[in-house]
Amino acid sequence: MKPIFGRGPSLPIRLTLAVLASLALMVADSRYQSFTDIKLYLNSLVSPLQYMANSPRLLLDSASTQLMSRQALLNQTERMERELFLLRDDLLRLRHLEQENQRLRELLGSPVQRDARRMVAEIMAVDTDPFSHQVVIDKGSRQGVFEGQPVLNEQGVVGQVISVGQTTSRVLLITDISHGIPVRVARNDLRAIASGSGRLDRLVLDNITRNTDIQEGDVLLSSGLAGRFPEGYPVGRVTHVGYEEGHAFADIRVTPFAALGRVRYLLLLWPEPRVTEPEPATANDKESS
Repeated sequence: MKPIFGRGPSLPIRLTLAVLASLALMVADSRYQSFTDIKLYLNSLVSPLQYMANSPRLLLDSASTQLMSRQALLNQTERMERELFLLRDDLLRLRHLEQENQRLRELLGSPVQRDARRMVAEIMAVDTDPFSHQVVIDKGSRQGVFEGQPVLNEQGVVGQVISVGQTTSRVLLITDISHGIPVRVARNDLRAIASGSGRLDRLVLDNITRNTDIQEGDVLLSSGLAGRFPEGYPVGRVTHVGYEEGHAFADIRVTPFAALGRVRYLLLLWPEPRVTEPEPATANDKESS
């Protein structure tokens, strides 16, 4: 029986014919430029496909560039925020100390203090207990943080460190009911203790008699007593002075300068190294020398 479809050339013959045809076309194109118009037409047809095939890479490159630019901007913004934070602290000290600098130097007979070591810390967590005003920061003993260390921000005194881990620390805010800070009134140098009231927006001055010269609007600064907080940092402003019949002490309320409910960055301060003056030489020392 004769097959319907005849059997064509074998595969080796087909391959040989294809190679010869390819060589002939290549020679004709290279020597005589026979397919210039055809190639131009084919390139025009294929170019949209090339753009489509290349578009994912272009999109990925563009997205990668945007992500890198955004991350670089975020890093630059954070670095500038930290630098601005330190500059605000310097301005804060100058604002409240420069006007009284000469008078205090004459009264205390002490030289101008040098800048202390400082470090910016970021708040990691806030205590959820409504009766405890504490926050956790991202600096610990590895960075030299110690218990009792004063903590500030660009507005004023915030609190002090009460416990230290290797990489984190816990800060007690000045508004906690268990906290107290020695202060003085900037207007007349009256000294008092500002205690926490359990509210983030209020301090109180306890045991102040009714005839004490304290007025609404008075600015309270850290007095430096007890050696815990440095002298001259703003603490708060007196917003209420009241008197009640039958009470020997006045009802004095203070609003902290630091917005304790919205702080993010804090400033850790280290005490300045004490310079010990050499003891004067005695007569025996002079004779022996």
